[in-house]
Amino acid sequence: SAEMMETSGGPYLNIAAVASPVGVARLLQVAFGCTTFSLVAHHGGFSAAYGAFCMFVWCFCFAVTIFITTCEFTRLHSCMSISWGNFTAAFAMLATLMSVTAAVIYPLYFVQFDCHPISCKVRDFRIAASVFAGLLFIAYVVEVFLTRAKPGQVTNYMATVSGLLKIVQAFVACIIFGALVNDSQYSNYVATQWCVAVYSFCFVMTVVVVAFSVTGRTAMLRCPFERVVVIYTFMAILMYVSAAVIWPVFCFDSKYGSPWRPFQCSQGKCPWDSQLVIAIFTYVNLVLYIVDLAYSQRIRFVSHP
Repeated sequence: SAEMMETSGGPYLNIAAVASPVGVARLLQVAFGCTTFSLVAHHGGFSAAYGAFCMFVWCFCFAVTIFITTCEFTRLHSCMSISWGNFTAAFAMLATLMSVTAAVIYPLYFVQFDCHPISCKVRDFRIAASVFAGLLFIAYVVEVFLTRAKPGQVTNYMATVSGLLKIVQAFVACIIFGALVNDSQYSNYVATQWCVAVYSFCFVMTVVVVAFSVTGRTAMLRCPFERVVVIYTFMAILMYVSAAVIWPVFCFDSKYGSPWRPFQCSQGKCPWDSQLVIAIFTYVNLVLYIVDLAYSQRIRFVSHP
């Protein structure tokens, strides 16, 4: 009957999408994100690449969170040919990293506690925006905490520690690339060019792993997906070990570079600074890949939506 047809499919709207703990966290993300960029756009102001980056982060995270919440509330995500659980887990981790970066950069470059040369009103708006940027970061951390894989649970790959670490590895690689293009003089030696090849290869492969997971195409691989990921992670560790040895030698050994920051270097325009940033984050990513390999030995996940 017509009545049976109306009721058999269940409700069209998914109330749990906004009433569950994860749903509440996403609503807070929307509220805090909107408040942050509204305060900055209204009176706080922003300038230069740092300010533009912060505004991009807040607007991007706001737009994607609205999209995710709308799709879950209307059940529209069931019509999409992607692994929704992997997509939301990957975005939550990415948004956490982006929002913490913006929450540190904006107050660092734009907040000052005296009213000169800006007005007290502008200062107050910038302080308020910084507070809400911090709250936004906390809201994304809460979502990652709530949706992460529990021990022994069969879940989406991107919700596991190994999957979340893939996002962090890609993010750290982006920081390395930013330092590389900021006059790092990597082209001076073949050895440092090898390091750039290592960073690029591992970044591309990590993005491919994430893309396969999010699109739900892991079943297309001839080998089991988890085996491919473990083999790649082991290769990445070996390659990063080589970069972790080569980069500092060719940048900070007195035969090739300078062990100390040159006196004539201007602030923000010094190749030595970029080389130091790259060295630090090379070791950060090496540790992340090692932890990733350790966790990937004991995870179970579903390889399709």
